[in-house]
Amino acid sequence: MFRPRIIPVLLLQGNALVKSKRFKDFRYIGDPLNAVKLFNDLKADELVFLDIEATKEKRTISTELVSQVGEEANMPFAVGGGIKNLDEIQNIIARGAEKVIINTCAVENPKFIREASDNFGSSTIAVCIDVKKKFFSGELVWRNSGSKPSKYSPKDFAKIVEENGAGEIIIQSINKDGTMSGYDLDLVKEISTAVTIPVVALGGAGNLEHMIEAYKKGFASALAAGSLFVYQGPNKGVLINYIEKSDLSFQ
Repeated sequence: MFRPRIIPVLLLQGNALVKSKRFKDFRYIGDPLNAVKLFNDLKADELVFLDIEATKEKRTISTELVSQVGEEANMPFAVGGGIKNLDEIQNIIARGAEKVIINTCAVENPKFIREASDNFGSSTIAVCIDVKKKFFSGELVWRNSGSKPSKYSPKDFAKIVEENGAGEIIIQSINKDGTMSGYDLDLVKEISTAVTIPVVALGGAGNLEHMIEAYKKGFASALAAGSLFVYQGPNKGVLINYIEKSDLSFQ
């Protein structure tokens, strides 16, 4: 039986693991390598690491950390944070990452997506599209960790991303981030039906039903979450966890 990929997304602030709510209110979660070990034991499908301060600090995600994750992880993993040229991609892939995730640079220079996919293959290049509703402007794509709006609507930019050769889109609702109230199903569906490449839903997952909804109603190819995999219980105690795959029914 087909089952979409279930992907924990881990945010890095320096070398620490943190969790956000609507891209603010960051809470310390723990050590990223310890999380990798736990997700190994839990047999996660894939991991994503995003350095949320790399672009603002004009650097890339730590390649030393990428190497450490590469040595520890038993599953494929992707990394993002400040990536803006081919040498950085080469260095990250050489250290064990299966994919890189481009965000701000993709918005500011969509031709870089084409350059990267031509050099490393579409399957290596994912673009994370951060979306937030702005008063009087509707939904827009944002860059620089959700701090600066772009001129693009989510649908228009998703088409640009696909046309430039990206192999995957991660569609993330800033408004839903960390709320655990469910994905923005309308947004996920809009992007999933606008492009033919895989679309990963991110932002708002709080339980199994939310994931099943995003797959069945939003037509997502894969399902990603942060809070769901680092919190436990109504008081949100920090506990790395993962979905029991036998509990998921996507029929």
